[in-house]
Amino acid sequence: MSASEVQRGSSTLESPHPTSHGNGRSFGPGRALRQGSKVLPEHARGHNRALVLQTLFHQGAMSRADLSRETGLTRVTISDLVAELISDGFVADKGVREASGPGKPAILLDLDRDGHRIVGLDLSGSDSLSGAVLTLDGDIVVRREVALPEAADLVSTVIDLARALVADSHAPVLGIGVGTPGVVDDHGVILSAPNLGWAGFDLEGELQSALGLPVLVANDANAAVLAEYTFGGARDDVLLVKVGRGVGSGLLASGQPMRGSRFAAGEIGHVTVGTDGGPECVCGKIGCLEAWLSAPALTARLAAAPTPEERDGILRDAGERLGIALAPVVGVLDLSEIILSGPTELLDGPLAEQAVETLRSRTLAQFHDGVRVRMTAQGQDIVLRGAAVMVLSGQLGVS
Repeated sequence: MSASEVQRGSSTLESPHPTSHGNGRSFGPGRALRQGSKVLPEHARGHNRALVLQTLFHQGAMSRADLSRETGLTRVTISDLVAELISDGFVADKGVREASGPGKPAILLDLDRDGHRIVGLDLSGSDSLSGAVLTLDGDIVVRREVALPEAADLVSTVIDLARALVADSHAPVLGIGVGTPGVVDDHGVILSAPNLGWAGFDLEGELQSALGLPVLVANDANAAVLAEYTFGGARDDVLLVKVGRGVGSGLLASGQPMRGSRFAAGEIGHVTVGTDGGPECVCGKIGCLEAWLSAPALTARLAAAPTPEERDGILRDAGERLGIALAPVVGVLDLSEIILSGPTELLDGPLAEQAVETLRSRTLAQFHDGVRVRMTAQGQDIVLRGAAVMVLSGQLGVS
């Protein structure tokens, strides 16, 4: 039975295709385009510029008058900002709207979605590094993949991959976004990435120096949850669990990323999920969630199981460990949605079913039975698309 077919009480495993957010490009009810905090006068122009871009990004082509109504900005301000954005190559004139009444037809404006490209890199693969050239809408137009090199060649391989993708862009590159395993600070420094052998490494600075373009680096799961929020219709309070070479999670609360005081929010992979022993983790502890759930570890245990029943039991055991790890997070943060990202053949089925059952049994039914659990619909491109959102947000204020 697949994740889209099973229901336990009112906690459900749902289809990866959200139904309440249309095509994923418009905000749902109560989802503010911009923060409601006071804007200082010296920041007002940048705020208003981002507001115009954000509105066009999510709502599509509209007239200057439409923009004024949607944003609450005066028509004079809109005309001034639009002229500047057209000059900068971010907004384009899309022609005259079809007339529906008397009066002069309005000229439509939209984000110039083909005017720039974004380069995204995903360093989280078990045996390869992947990269892509993406449109501003998160669509992949060029894709490249290289084998995971030896540690000594890792940085040069990442730089070469990024350089090749920039050459393939055939349009101005807005920036380069990178999703990587490990704990990453807000300057793109890898504080700790044991699987890659990095500690205190300024990956963002290294790439920026080598490529001469804006670069943003974040943890891969944090990038993935941004992709789900912007392109996948995720709700404002959501946890995305990413299973690959390791296990991590990205978390949004009230639509804002939670990174933690030490940039390690979401590092659930090294939470111990039982007192009954278990496999040894790469961190040296016994019984970490990552030791049960990472794709290589789980695949190896399944390969050694001689019967379908035993393989089903292994998946259910891993699902129970995941539910044990998730229950206190749901209880503390009152999350509305949990999204799973990783190999479908591992996650979608007995593992996800057992995770929901365990989650339901360990949380307050009155409030938490309605938590949605679903697979992402974005497949293995989720980190690449999240890297694009990082650049959109960092360069244009769009998310």
